[in-house]
Amino acid sequence: MNNTPQSFAHKDKEKRTLINEQIVRFCDEVRCIGNGGEQLGVISSRQAAQRAAEQNLELVLISPEANPPVAKIMDFGKYKYEQEKRAKEAKKKQKLVEVKEIKLTAKIAQNDLNYKIKHAIEFLEDGKHVKFRVFLKGREMANPSVGFDVLKSVLQMVEDAATIEKEPFLDGRFVSMHAIPKKK
Repeated sequence: MNNTPQSFAHKDKEKRTLINEQIVRFCDEVRCIGNGGEQLGVISSRQAAQRAAEQNLELVLISPEANPPVAKIMDFGKYKYEQEKRAKEAKKKQKLVEVKEIKLTAKIAQNDLNYKIKHAIEFLEDGKHVKFRVFLKGREMANPSVGFDVLKSVLQMVEDAATIEKEPFLDGRFVSMHAIPKKK
């Protein structure tokens, strides 16, 4: 097994950050940065760990992919707290997209289609994505163009409220199409 800091970081990047003696075990020398951000240059990892211990701080490996790896003398508790805080902020800013699915058949009556399109437009106006699926039964599988024709008529009915993200495509026994709300 290759125990270089690069392979260790690649394998376990999200879960663990190397500190102090862990750095000494995995690499001989590091590019060291002081607590105030000053460059201490390329020094042995043991010497960098000793400098951190003299200041009652930890030596933290911040860029294991670099050559030589970059380590910084810092308060590890504070560093970890700030990382968690940044991760929470990023999670807050994420927008979760809800996808609604409208199931149709190849031989759907016009009034049924109008009813389903009315609901699809409501979903699109609420900012949700809509996936239209036409189920092909029995012999309809031999001629999937009937499913594509149904989706073409659906496309004409929702074109004012939606933009087609994915053109109609055959997906097993279904012909599917994805629609997203138009930008206002």
